[in-house]
Amino acid sequence: MKKLNRWVYVVVGTIVLLFAGLIYAWSVLASPIAEEFTYWSNAQLSLTFTIGMTMFCLGGLVGGLCANKINVKINVWVSATLFLIGFYLASKTTTLWGLYIGFGVLGGFASGLAYNAVMSTMCKWFPDKQGLVSGILLMGFGIGSFITGKVYQAYTPAEIGGWRTSFLVFGIVLFIVLFIGGFFFVKPGEDFVHPDGSRNTRNKKKFECGIDVNASVMIKRPAFWLFFSWAILLSGAGLSLISQAKGVAIEIGSQVDGGTIATVVGLISIFNGIGRVVYGGMFDKVGRAKTMFTINMVFILSVGVLIVAFITKSFALIVLGFMCCGFSYGGIPTTSSAFVNAFYGPTHYPVNFSIINLSLIFASFGSTISGALYDSSGSYLSTFIVMIGATIVGLICFFGIKKP
Repeated sequence: MKKLNRWVYVVVGTIVLLFAGLIYAWSVLASPIAEEFTYWSNAQLSLTFTIGMTMFCLGGLVGGLCANKINVKINVWVSATLFLIGFYLASKTTTLWGLYIGFGVLGGFASGLAYNAVMSTMCKWFPDKQGLVSGILLMGFGIGSFITGKVYQAYTPAEIGGWRTSFLVFGIVLFIVLFIGGFFFVKPGEDFVHPDGSRNTRNKKKFECGIDVNASVMIKRPAFWLFFSWAILLSGAGLSLISQAKGVAIEIGSQVDGGTIATVVGLISIFNGIGRVVYGGMFDKVGRAKTMFTINMVFILSVGVLIVAFITKSFALIVLGFMCCGFSYGGIPTTSSAFVNAFYGPTHYPVNFSIINLSLIFASFGSTISGALYDSSGSYLSTFIVMIGATIVGLICFFGIKKP
């Protein structure tokens, strides 16, 4: 397995993340559930996504802590098993707690385990292309929700409760894909030589002079907390939209058919995936500062488009806003991965990266907040106002980040 072309690992990692990323499809997955349980509020259903993202972060942290203690294949196979159990339990539930535990706790934790396993293993094969490879891998995670969302809508039985069969099938497919993919999780040895002729060391061409430190040192540095806050604010804005995207599209395009609505919602995932690759390559070319600034400014403008769309009731502008917001949001996880490597080194990357990703626990409350705002106001415009406020504060945090 070690003699495979290193790009094979990228392909396998992308496929694994494509399936593990279906946690982001909650906006579409939740619709038929809401039709069966009409007495559950939008905020209650949105809490499932918040729990899922919280457990995703914890799963990533556990995966990072175990990275140097057990074979990473084990993490992937445990993830496969948890997905199977979680989706089975969710498919049988008649209570919110069953949904929270099955999809939120088990599904979210499984996704986090797989995510950390891919990023901490596959990126080691590319010390020379950290941003680009992180972007390609995370593209799979980003577009996974679009693909699974389309499949879910196309094949889920129309009758009440038809979603249960789809959840069970998803659990089985996830188990098979991750179990097979686990065999390809191999770290490069000390004798690994990449194309530029150097051995298994960091690429010397860096835009910022980083340090190679563990988490206890990293969390004492102001740059870490400013980046952590930046990630919370922008990710929270992105997750607010992702979790409510279908409702937003329906509110403006009330006469648009369901298939078109699902496609428009899916555009967020597609452009999320594109943004991950583009911003990853940009990080390698122009560095962290210019990349973060671009992400932030495009995000602010994107939310502005959504606000104008809501005021003018323009479905075309909603589509444009979805694409731009997805593209902007895609840059955040890619930048996080590359930032951790560039600022704090590769030695402790699995744990340091999982700690940066804990920002998603706080960001995931953007979903719950946006659901509660809709329940109280009956409109998603208030969500957009909160989103643009978060992105502006994020820009302020960006200006405070200095080289380590």
